[in-house]
Amino acid sequence: MDVVHSDPSSSPAVAVRGLIKRFGEVTAVNGLDLDLPRGQILALLGPNGAGKTTTAEICEGFTRPDEGEVRVLGLDPLADNEELRTRIGVMLQGGGAYPGAKAAEMLRLCASYSADPLDPEWLMDVLGLRDCARTSYRRLSGGQQQRLALACALVGRPELVFLDEPTAGLDAHARILVWELLSRLRDDGVAVLLTTHLLDEAEALADRIVIIDHGRVVASGTPADLTGARSQDRLRLVTADPIDCAELTADLGGDYRCEPGAGNVTTVIGPITPTLISRVAAWCETRDVLATELSAVTHSLEDVFLALTGREVRP
Repeated sequence: MDVVHSDPSSSPAVAVRGLIKRFGEVTAVNGLDLDLPRGQILALLGPNGAGKTTTAEICEGFTRPDEGEVRVLGLDPLADNEELRTRIGVMLQGGGAYPGAKAAEMLRLCASYSADPLDPEWLMDVLGLRDCARTSYRRLSGGQQQRLALACALVGRPELVFLDEPTAGLDAHARILVWELLSRLRDDGVAVLLTTHLLDEAEALADRIVIIDHGRVVASGTPADLTGARSQDRLRLVTADPIDCAELTADLGGDYRCEPGAGNVTTVIGPITPTLISRVAAWCETRDVLATELSAVTHSLEDVFLALTGREVRP
């Protein structure tokens, strides 16, 4: 069956404008804008109740928005749902498989829905499902169920994949396998919308990250943009002997303050410039203090997330 595809250069994989979704008196999504270019991985992050799942379900065509415009591969997820289903892959938490179906049977069934599927046997090997191919879904471990759900989402050669917690419950080796597979998909031009509570996963995989809270975007950018924007205001100084923080503060002037830490660690807070680093080093030299470490403090994505939302990411 021939499918008329939108010109990849003319439209993103996902384009959302002014999205609003209410459930009774609760506004789950509140004026959200979102863009996912083709051939990129976008991580949609937020604390529980932030609107991540609702946004993904609207893009997948499972939920009707109250207001706003949503286009997925240039199509309306509701009006064009039948065509869209042939072009996207959806991985749900829990897998959605038949409890009595064997793993290989389930994957082959999903492959049969596509005109040009990936080889199910190859996909089982890539995702480490060969040993449990004849095991019923209900008897698979949590990690095996996750890998089967991912395989079912990918077997139809989708242009766009929606992944919800793709590595939850997987061991370190299996996580690396999944990460490598997602990177290969991106290289092949597939777009991935990823929701995850594993911030290291988002930081490692995503081309762009969007953090939402209370249904609104509170930050977006590359992982380096988000972590770097908050990393250049602290200088970590470690010395062989204790120093007088008040004396260093007075020498640096009003734009800076120094805070003592455990051991011989001092944190200089203020604009980090080459001049500052030179002045701190010179200050140590004139007092015959050996500086064993002098570095700008970097923030993790988790630091940024907590600063923006005030809440931890919890599964």
